[in-house]
Amino acid sequence: MARRTRSPGRTRARAPAIVCGVALAVAFALAGCGSTSRQSTPAALKLQREDLAAASRALKQAAGPAAREVAATRAAWPLIANGLPADTSSVSDATAFGQATLAAARLRMPVLFGEAQARSLAGPAGQLAGLFRSYVLLSSRGWKLLGAQIAQIESGSHAAARFASENAPLYIASIYDGHFTLAQIGKKLLAAYDKLGGATAFGAALTQREVDALAQTYSEDSDRLRPHVAVRIGS
Repeated sequence: MARRTRSPGRTRARAPAIVCGVALAVAFALAGCGSTSRQSTPAALKLQREDLAAASRALKQAAGPAAREVAATRAAWPLIANGLPADTSSVSDATAFGQATLAAARLRMPVLFGEAQARSLAGPAGQLAGLFRSYVLLSSRGWKLLGAQIAQIESGSHAAARFASENAPLYIASIYDGHFTLAQIGKKLLAAYDKLGGATAFGAALTQREVDALAQTYSEDSDRLRPHVAVRIGS
């Protein structure tokens, strides 16, 4: 009986999907980083409140660049939400595409939200750090790699162009997922603030007004992309 051989092209086409899937899973797993001790001793609660207040300050610091990236991405989103057009130059030559790519590249992680620092955050602050880190990773890499795919489509070999076209939806979905993640931060912050005692427990360290403002900044109304991403790998 003749042995069946696998097409090299098919193997190659599946690899990015596997790699990207793992990357996305790791990125979302970052949202669970940080100390999640269930201890409710006065000392433990005090530490969690201090860390939540620090995380809130970091979110306030990062709000400006994030808002600019969201605005730029929303302007460019209609170009790619339904997949790349047959003539990709209508995307790559668009001012909105360039501005979104640049805004995403300019995103910077607050020092407190870096992977090493976030591990030491107690309670819900670690989750907030992970969510923001996932957003930065998914959005910045999504725009950068989508641009690389378009370059391959426009100037690469036929095989490279086909490969890039089939896998471009990975990076479009990454951009969408990054903003979906960003939009979850506000509700998580509100829930954590209430769980840790609210305005009475935090006092001037973190006021209800400050939390409400951040919850609006990092919300579905402010950050979700619409319409929903409508592309699949290989389309």
